Amino acid sequence: MYQVDDKGFFGKFGGAYVPEILYKCVTELQEAYKPIIESEEFKKEYYALLKDYVGRPSPLYYAKRMSEKYGCQLYLKREDLNHTGAHKINNTIGQILMAKKMGKTRIIAETGAGQHGVATATVCALMDMKCEIFMGATDVERQHTNVERMKMLGAKVNPVRTGNMTLSDACSEAIRDWCCHPQDTFYIVGSTMGPHPYPDIVAKMQSVISEELKWQLEEKIGRDYPDYLIACVGGGSNAAGTIYHYIDDERVQIYLAEAAGHGIDTNYTAATMHCGTEGIIHGARTLVMQTEDGQIEEAFTISAGLDYPGIGPMHADLATRGRSHVLAIKDDEAIYAGYELTRMEGIIPAIESAHAVAALKKMKFKKDDVVVLTVSGRGDKDVETYLSHKEMAKEYGDF
Repeated sequence: MYQVDDKGFFGKFGGAYVPEILYKCVTELQEAYKPIIESEEFKKEYYALLKDYVGRPSPLYYAKRMSEKYGCQLYLKREDLNHTGAHKINNTIGQILMAKKMGKTRIIAETGAGQHGVATATVCALMDMKCEIFMGATDVERQHTNVERMKMLGAKVNPVRTGNMTLSDACSEAIRDWCCHPQDTFYIVGSTMGPHPYPDIVAKMQSVISEELKWQLEEKIGRDYPDYLIACVGGGSNAAGTIYHYIDDERVQIYLAEAAGHGIDTNYTAATMHCGTEGIIHGARTLVMQTEDGQIEEAFTISAGLDYPGIGPMHADLATRGRSHVLAIKDDEAIYAGYELTRMEGIIPAIESAHAVAALKKMKFKKDDVVVLTVSGRGDKDVETYLSHKEMAKEYGDF
C-alpha cells in the first residue's frame, strides 16, 4: 500500500523534478539501480561488508530502567554501534557499490550533522575513490569533530555559505556540483529525499534495520513484530529503515519524532510535517516549509541532522494518510531526553536520536507493550552541544 510506484511516487509525493542538465544523470540512475541492487553479486558484496566492515547486525538491547520508567517493554535498536557511529554507513556502502558498477570515479555528498559525510568519506577511502563533501558553514562550526574525521579520511570538505548555511544549502550546492560533473560523478544522497530514485534507494539500503528487527524480536519475545516503532525523522533515512518491513502491518503503530526547535508556534522550528505545505524541494514533491509564494523558509533546531525544511516523500505520504503519528520535539525536550538515556542506560545518543527518546514522554503504554526505538547515532559529536545547553535538562538533576 505504501511503497513507491513505477514513476517514483509515494501516493502524490515524490517524482523527479530536475533541471534539464540533470535529466540524463537521474534517468541513468533510475534505469540502473534495480538491476544492480537485485543482482546476487551486489547482495553478496553488500551483506558481506555490512557484516565484516560495519559490524552488523546491530544489537537489539532491552532497556530495563527506561522500561520501568515508561511502563512498557522498551528495546533499543543500537545503530550507534555501527562503524562510524550511525546508521548512515548502511546506505553509503550500498551506494558506492552502485557507483562502481556504473563506472563512476568521483563521489560527492551533502551532510548536516556530519555523520553521512563521515560515512561517505569512509567508504570512499575503502574503495579508493575521490570524495567531496558539501556542508553548511554553520554545521562545519558546530560539528568540528566530524569535519576533521572527514579530512582524515581523505575527503575535501566544502563549507557552504549561502542561505542559513546548514543542511538544505549543502544539498543545493551538491546538486549544482552534480550538474557540472555529470559524466564521472555519483551523488551519494544521505536521506530519503531528492528526486526518484533516491528516496527508494536509501529506504532499501536502510531496510536492513527492520530486516534484522524481525528475527531479533522473534528471538527475544517469540514474535517478529513490536507494538510500537519510534524513530527520529529529518530527511527520514533511519526512520525509513526502522519501519520498512512493517509499513503494511497494521498491528504496528509508527511514531516519528521531528525537530520542533523552539516550538511549532514559533518561527524557529524544523517541524516540516506539522508546519509544511505541499511543494517541491531538491527534486521531489513533498511537504516543505515555505512562504505563501513558495520561497523555502529556514529550518531551526539544535540538531544539525534534523534541520531540513522538507521531508522525504515516503514520510510525507505516511503522515498525510495517517499511517504514522508525528510528534514535534522541542530543543529542551531533546536535550533532557539525551541526558536521561545517558544517566539511566549509560548510552549517550546523538541529539537527533534524543528526539526519538523524548517521544516516550508524550506517549501512553500498557505494561506489556513492546516498543522498539532506534538510536540512530552516538552522541560523541554532540558532547559540546549537550554541555553548553545542559541547563535545558535541569529538571532531570544537577549536571
